[in-house]
Amino acid sequence: MARQLRAEQTRATIITAAADLFDRQGYESTSLSDIVGHAQVTKGALYFHFAAKEDLAHAILELQAAASQQVVADVEGRGCSSLESLMRTTFGVARLAVDDPVPRAGLRLATADIAVRAPLRHPFTEWLDFASRKFSGAVRESDVHADIDVGVVAHSLVCFFVGTRVAGRSLEPVGRLPRRVAEMWFLMIRGLVPVHRRPRYLTLATQLEREIRTG
Repeated sequence: MARQLRAEQTRATIITAAADLFDRQGYESTSLSDIVGHAQVTKGALYFHFAAKEDLAHAILELQAAASQQVVADVEGRGCSSLESLMRTTFGVARLAVDDPVPRAGLRLATADIAVRAPLRHPFTEWLDFASRKFSGAVRESDVHADIDVGVVAHSLVCFFVGTRVAGRSLEPVGRLPRRVAEMWFLMIRGLVPVHRRPRYLTLATQLEREIRTG
C-alpha cells in the first residue's frame, strides 16, 4: 500500500512538473530531460509512468477535461439561466487556470499539434458543444437576441476565451485572466443581450471576476 501511494505521488509530481514546463515553455520546447530535472525524479521513474512525452500531454488533457467537467456539473446544479451558466463556467475554467498548473497547461496544450486520443474529445469540441447548447437556451429564454447565429456566436466565444489566454501568456501574469474574461463578457453582453437584460449580466460578470480575485 505504501509503495502504491509513493508511485501515485511520484506520478502526480511528474505531471505537475510537466504541466508547469509545458505552460511556460510550450510543448515542443520541453524535453523529457527538462521534466526529469524539474520534477527531481530519475528517468527510470518517469519512464515507469510515461513511455513518451505525448503520454504526459494526454494525461494532462485528461485531468483538464475532468476538472472542466466538474466545473460544469457544479454550475448546472445551481439552476441558473443558460447565459448565467455559460458565464459561470468560463469564469470557473479561468479560476482553474489561475489556481492549478495542470488545467493551465491543458489550455495551452489544446492549441498545440497533439492528437487527442479517444474516448477523450478535443477541449475545443467540448466547449463549442457546451456553448452552443447554452446560447440556444439563452435564445429560448430571451436573454440574447433571437436572430443570433448560435454556431457563430459559440465559435466566437471559444476563440475569444482561448485567445485571451494565449495572448495574455506573453504579456501579463495569469492572475490577470479573470479580469480579461470579465472584459470579454462586457463586450459580448453589449452585443448579444437585449438592453433591458444587460444590467443583470454586466453585474454578474463583475461579481464573478471579483469572487476569483478575492478568493
